[in-house]
Amino acid sequence: MTPGTLEQILNSNVVELRFTRRRPLPGLNFRRMLATNDTNLLNSMPGRLALNFHGAPGHLKFSPEQKGLVMTWDIFLQDFRLIPAESVEVVRAIKSTPPDEFWKFFNSVLSKMSESQKVQFMHT
Repeated sequence: MTPGTLEQILNSNVVELRFTRRRPLPGLNFRRMLATNDTNLLNSMPGRLALNFHGAPGHLKFSPEQKGLVMTWDIFLQDFRLIPAESVEVVRAIKSTPPDEFWKFFNSVLSKMSESQKVQFMHT
């Protein structure tokens, strides 16, 4: 997938992604995450409270685009992450505009997950 295509998907959805780790951990070659770049969702009052969103980091010392990386908000780790567009698989996308569908999913599924369930999700 191209970085531009991935960014386009992230801009209007909360996306379940699976990708090859750039720095594998012992026995963990893949990472799964829920991510979004929908600024309306992230900058909303619920987004700032429930997702702990804060503004983007300052200037990076390298160009993510030149390395095929896309910066996105990781909903479980509540921080920005760079992910490799070339090895990413979009597992599913939840429309975030309007945000009602995502918040229903958040309230019925995500908010009920324990810390160990979130870790298990990220490592499968």
